[in-house]
Amino acid sequence: MSTQVPRLLAGLVDDAAVFPPGSAPLPDAVTAHRRHRGGWYADLVGPLLLPASSIAAGGLDGLVDPAEGFVIGLIGDTGVEGLPFTLSFLPPHGVAARQVEAPVAKRGEDPQPGLTELIKLAGQLGGTPVYAEIPLTFGLMAALDALAEARAGGLPVAAKFRTGGLAAELFPTPVELAAVICACRDRELPFKLTAGLHHAIRHRDPETGFTHHGFVNVLAATLAATGGAEVDAVAELLAATDPLRVVELARSHREAERPLWVGYGSCSISEPLTDLIRLGLVNGGFEE
Repeated sequence: MSTQVPRLLAGLVDDAAVFPPGSAPLPDAVTAHRRHRGGWYADLVGPLLLPASSIAAGGLDGLVDPAEGFVIGLIGDTGVEGLPFTLSFLPPHGVAARQVEAPVAKRGEDPQPGLTELIKLAGQLGGTPVYAEIPLTFGLMAALDALAEARAGGLPVAAKFRTGGLAAELFPTPVELAAVICACRDRELPFKLTAGLHHAIRHRDPETGFTHHGFVNVLAATLAATGGAEVDAVAELLAATDPLRVVELARSHREAERPLWVGYGSCSISEPLTDLIRLGLVNGGFEE
């Protein structure tokens, strides 16, 4: 572990460069990811997230040396049923999937059928962690119960939630997100987040008018929840726009392992890293 990246932040930010709004071409994303993996801040960075559709279309052809041990996170944008086919493309390229993530339902749909299929797939992957993206709507708590039951049975499954997007309803309120964090805490269920977490502290995007969650707010809120705080107190931390309170809570746990929250995907590595340096949570200077 680098002395410049504290244990609390290890692997916090997955490299989602090919996803919007960054939408980097795959060759550029692979090259940049190698640079991140070789940088002084490498301990902060998780795997390169790639959509199943790009891999199935041969997007990795010629980009990866089979001997280098390239690691990705596979995003099931083609549906749960297409994941085994996509996973079969990886070994010939010398690529390993560290994690598999897939949505199990659209907003308003019952997540149980898709979740059942994803849990079944998890039992066939030999221990690869699987994250089920569950909409924060109908059937959420029953889906968390099903994931917790499968995890208690030995399957490496966990939850994933969307915290932003191109529409206002995709941004959960602080109370909604706090309730989900506490529900995962109560079930001892790890979770990932995706979308909207562009900066460390909660803020309003002047272009869209959407208010984004801050990833340090989420970190502080999760620390509080795992320490026994209930929904109202957790929501206060998520809603905070003054960095002082959330930063100090994170700073006091710098050398502890991050509880419950596995991390999130960002189309930029430099933006969260720069924020962490400015807030004094990471020591160092960033160079692209």
